[in-house]
Amino acid sequence: MTQAVAGTARNQRSRRRARTSPGRVLAWVVMIIILVVTLFPFYWVLRTALSSNAALYVDPSALGPVGLGFGAFARVFGQQSVEEAIAQGGSGASIDFWLYLRNSIVVATAVTLFQVFFSAMAAYAFSRLRWRGRNQVFSLFLLSLMVPTIFTLLPNFLLIRQLGLIDTLFGIMLPGLFMTPFAIFFLRQFLMNISTEVEEAAQIDGASKARVFFVLAIPMTVGPIATIGILTYINSWNDYFWPLMVSYTDDSRVLTVALGNFNAQTPQTGPDWAGLMAATLVAALPMLVLFMAFARRIVSSIGFSGIK
Repeated sequence: MTQAVAGTARNQRSRRRARTSPGRVLAWVVMIIILVVTLFPFYWVLRTALSSNAALYVDPSALGPVGLGFGAFARVFGQQSVEEAIAQGGSGASIDFWLYLRNSIVVATAVTLFQVFFSAMAAYAFSRLRWRGRNQVFSLFLLSLMVPTIFTLLPNFLLIRQLGLIDTLFGIMLPGLFMTPFAIFFLRQFLMNISTEVEEAAQIDGASKARVFFVLAIPMTVGPIATIGILTYINSWNDYFWPLMVSYTDDSRVLTVALGNFNAQTPQTGPDWAGLMAATLVAALPMLVLFMAFARRIVSSIGFSGIK
């Protein structure tokens, strides 16, 4: 009995030493340093947004907010008068925040719904249907992943102009409404790993290919579809250059472009650093929250699909 108790105590001491080994401590120190370095820019953006421009010029290196206030956010949301904005270091230009937010939500939502739906259909065709040249066509889709996006901007712009869709929300959405090679590849990886026995049984019972896709394939891949939907929504929300090329008025201007214009409206007294950081935070915060809420699902889905 005494030997058993002594052995248990030795095992506990050895596990305690293993938990506090130098390598484990070093790993935690490195992880904490990486975490601080990663999060510090976000803190600095928030700190600057909560400061006043006049106080920033007096003490620019202070770690906390200088002249704490929400005037920068009021300028971004268009809640300050021209006199108040100029007095606090802003340009005095107005911004219709809620209109731009609505445009961004409409564009990002439409692009996500249509792109994920068509990509899922294409992924099902490449993984489940048997047709001549399937692998060759899929290889062409994979090759298109190597084409930089900037190479497609001019052809897309010429097409949108010929269709008369310049300065419209539909013109912004149209190039992204259909399937993308990455989404097809992503969803195909999951469909390839799903057993075909259930689908074959459904087809024996008389179910068509379309019914199998909607009733069986989509429910079995709801996790990957949600993941690619989140990634698509984030990319569409953050898109800047293409909406900048197509939209010219407030009616079709999305939030990223509008805040970019707001950032460019520098007053004569100097850059509106507080307004700049507030606008950046307002544009990025919804997507940061969305990504943090679904980060575990995204990482697990990417790992399961074999993407490295």
